[in-house]
Amino acid sequence: MSDKLNIAVILSSTRPTRLADKPAQWFLDFARAEHPEMSFELVDLRDYDLPFFDEVASNAWAPSQNAEAVRWQKKIAEFDGYIFVTAEYNHSITGVLKNALDQAYVEWAKKPMGAVGYGGLGAGRAIEHLRGIAVELQMVPVRNAVHIGGGDFMAISPLGSNGEMSEIAGHIEGSAKGLLADIAWWGAATKAARG
Repeated sequence: MSDKLNIAVILSSTRPTRLADKPAQWFLDFARAEHPEMSFELVDLRDYDLPFFDEVASNAWAPSQNAEAVRWQKKIAEFDGYIFVTAEYNHSITGVLKNALDQAYVEWAKKPMGAVGYGGLGAGRAIEHLRGIAVELQMVPVRNAVHIGGGDFMAISPLGSNGEMSEIAGHIEGSAKGLLADIAWWGAATKAARG
């Protein structure tokens, strides 16, 4: 087993008009430059045709029967931590993200998670909901997060100027560094504890 932490950057929207690709790619590039000692991989929920959760129970209690759910579980099991790139829909996370979280249990446990959120208020409410869900799944939510809101959100969104991430990078790099430092510390701690 490699000592190098393997971190998933999960795109949490599947809408054709989603904004997620822009901040996700920026964060991935930033993370790789800041922490070359860690491995980062984009994981796109569009690549998993997950049904609405309909198993007899969580896979903590019974093996999942749906082949796509099992494929999803195997993928997320590869990682030592997770960073969710999420929009805020009606003061919470996207429906597809909640469903994807529900499709696994044991694979999430005892690993750190953080978030990059975007929307009018920087997805602050969505990220707080996500942290609560993560606690129930036995993940370790970290303190720092990246919130792309207000003028920064409008600067990069097609609803506004549709600019490049480089236009707002100076505003969010500090919080991105904090998030990555949290993930690195907790990732190493939880990986050591998991053996």
